[in-house]
Amino acid sequence: MSSLGDSTRCVHAGLPPLSPGDPLQPGPVFAAPYALPAEGYEPGIDGYGRGDNPTRRVLEAAIAELEGGDTLAFPSGQAAISAVLMTVLRPGDTLMLPSDGYYNVRTFASSFLADLDIRVVEAPTAGPYPSFDGVRLVLLESPANPSLDVVDIAQVAEAAHAAGALVAVDNTAATPLGQRPLDLGADISVASGTKALSGHSDLLLGYVSALSPALYEHMASWRTLAGAIPSPFDAWLARRSLSTLDLRLRQQTLNASALATFLSTHPAVSNVRWPGLPGDPSFEVASRQMRRIPGIIGFTLPSAAAVAEFLRASRLVVAATSFGGLHTTADRREQWGDRTAPGFVRLSCGIEDADDLLADFSSALALSLSR
Repeated sequence: MSSLGDSTRCVHAGLPPLSPGDPLQPGPVFAAPYALPAEGYEPGIDGYGRGDNPTRRVLEAAIAELEGGDTLAFPSGQAAISAVLMTVLRPGDTLMLPSDGYYNVRTFASSFLADLDIRVVEAPTAGPYPSFDGVRLVLLESPANPSLDVVDIAQVAEAAHAAGALVAVDNTAATPLGQRPLDLGADISVASGTKALSGHSDLLLGYVSALSPALYEHMASWRTLAGAIPSPFDAWLARRSLSTLDLRLRQQTLNASALATFLSTHPAVSNVRWPGLPGDPSFEVASRQMRRIPGIIGFTLPSAAAVAEFLRASRLVVAATSFGGLHTTADRREQWGDRTAPGFVRLSCGIEDADDLLADFSSALALSLSR
């Protein structure tokens, strides 16, 4: 399906051939045990829901077509990243993490991996990177959450591979329609499907895609034994939502472009970050590497109180964590322990009309400044 357009691929990816009378999308299959042959279990026939579920396989096949590698679904993005870390790393290994990426990955590393004698090294997404010598796994996040810096994945992957390291890329913000890390040299692409991939703010999901059959099988075995599986209903919801991914991303990117341009000239706003904005530190590499820029903006207001006043004054922006949904949301990241200024906001653009968002932002910022 690689020659087809993004919307066409999103609608049809992973779905089985249809016969007259079939629903266009198969419904969710709920099962713990399945009926087995009288002679006993046969490989290839579903036997138990923890390892076997046709609804989950449909979702995994769809994501695999978009990411370009064999895919496993997990009950959250954090579960997916944890599976990568726990299957790739061993005591004595070194892990390199982004210092400006998702804070819970750093927390997991410092709270649990350190107890397993796994050394953790941090590096900023935009670099410079320390030597990769002795590193077992380099985890990148591009664009990073919440800094929105972008890294040249191919360049880092080449250097890391030369030193014997594996490379995993958190592709949550970009989605496989924005970039395909496996095509850029990464060994693993991992993401939270909770965000833009499913995009309706109504489920938790994660996934891992890999090119190596050995890596895939190792993570698949770990998932089955650890029980880290999404529910059939969540898998079904995610596949249903995936069909509109291209349409949603288009509007979110359009809104981000309009709002980033507006915010970059507003006197109350500083440090506007959006990789699609000319002059942004990541504009050049993002323009070269990414097929589209996600609808996530970073900006800073004078204080935490100013953020609260802005949110109270806005009619359309909801205070909420996470990103990639239909509604425009704002999250003051310092409250969660992110390494940001108190007034830093991660804005997730929804699919509202751009003119309505611009009018709302203009009014809300004016009201918040007058108080």
